[in-house]
Amino acid sequence: MSEERAIAALDASGIKYRVVRHGRVGSLAEAAAARGIEPRALLKTLVVRRADDDFLFVLVPGDREISWPRLRSLLGVSRLSMPDAATALAVTGYERGTITPFGSTRAWPVVMDASVTGQEISLGAGAHGVGIVAQADDVAAALGAQVADVTS
Repeated sequence: MSEERAIAALDASGIKYRVVRHGRVGSLAEAAAARGIEPRALLKTLVVRRADDDFLFVLVPGDREISWPRLRSLLGVSRLSMPDAATALAVTGYERGTITPFGSTRAWPVVMDASVTGQEISLGAGAHGVGIVAQADDVAAALGAQVADVTS
């Protein structure tokens, strides 16, 4: 099961985290409330396509959106796109709404928005209604994330 894969990867990372389980939610705001955090601390894990079979994860605070010009500039590319749900599942092993870099079937590069450094954050954990809460800096270090200003 996907949740077990994510938790095993978190355990292997050595970072301190806690798992929060809640029922299905209908919005990011509901998920944040269920996890006892502000929406800005709930990071969306977005799968972005650079080229055929070349993806990355972008960790975006819940109250922000990707700044495509900033992300393209950071990556040195002129074009990026978001894959459809089936492709995202195929390249990560996780359904949309549950995607996390931890335990992904392929270890794609990770970009984390700089606005969350030094804060407690929450990420999906591979299943609907399950998240983890950890320190952003620990998550970035464990994932080898590139931390940059990529949202607006």
